[in-house]
Amino acid sequence: MQARDDDWTNYLAIRAAWLSFVGGRTQGEIASQLGISPAKVHRLIAHAQKAGYVKFHVEGRPLECLELEELLADQFNLKTCIIAPDLGSGDQESAIRAVASAGAHVLAGILGSPNVRKVGVGMGRTLKAAVEEMPRLARPDLAVMSICGSLTRTLAANPYDVVQLLQDRTGGEGYYLPVPYFAETLEEKEMFLGQRSVQDLLDRARKADVFVVGIGSVEEEGHLIQRGMITAEEQEELDQSGAASDLMGRFLTLDGEVAPVRIGDCAVGLHFNEVKGSRLIALVGGETKVDATLAALRAGVITDLIADETLARALRDRIGLKLAQSA
Repeated sequence: MQARDDDWTNYLAIRAAWLSFVGGRTQGEIASQLGISPAKVHRLIAHAQKAGYVKFHVEGRPLECLELEELLADQFNLKTCIIAPDLGSGDQESAIRAVASAGAHVLAGILGSPNVRKVGVGMGRTLKAAVEEMPRLARPDLAVMSICGSLTRTLAANPYDVVQLLQDRTGGEGYYLPVPYFAETLEEKEMFLGQRSVQDLLDRARKADVFVVGIGSVEEEGHLIQRGMITAEEQEELDQSGAASDLMGRFLTLDGEVAPVRIGDCAVGLHFNEVKGSRLIALVGGETKVDATLAALRAGVITDLIADETLARALRDRIGLKLAQSA
């Protein structure tokens, strides 16, 4: 009975949303047409927005963003660079929200193409936010595959894994990699990689038409620390090694080289060098990620970048300072 009530609410919410946002009707006019009260119309439209039935997209970007896109694309040999405008708050949440909106539009266009049949996905807070903003696509033929371990070391689901979300948004088929993001030891990693099912999934993932990843920091606010995916001792080793970025479970120094740390060798999943030459889209938000993003870009495997204006400005300034010192 509850399911029927929920279906009826969704039906009314979708119809009310169409009448409001596409038809331009007032809430009073919608109430009259549907035979309900204006107050209920208001609640239905709010429900439609919260449930993800209504998506907004602003066409175009300010001139400053376009200039930053051109600068970064030239500097790092990117196929495309999309910079979402600064929303004014200057905090991490606003940056992620801006990138999510721009990224959702880009990802919908790419994954809606019949030429893309297989997508390999990493994980991350910004990437998850973008997928949540995506409109629903009719792509039952799309395979969505994890390119890194989908679990934490305690075998809990990683909260920033996006396979199920993308499967829901596209109607495609999702493939998890049922192992931790990091193994405890190299021996444990080899045990995981020795499983036939893991080998098959990784072989399938290597053949993806496009890869979509996040860029992780190694600071205290990074999700690796917050979610207990690495230990305090491993964090200290990262700090001492000069690691600045987590790209697909491998740690990079600011010059884009792999940091000499044991934890990076314990990552279970595809190494970024295994997908070099393929289209690799990275989503990242917030100027606190400036070093992480710079390190990842210097690795030379990212082909497309979606970031926010505050981060892009910080990257520009960071590069400018570096160039000035080199000169």
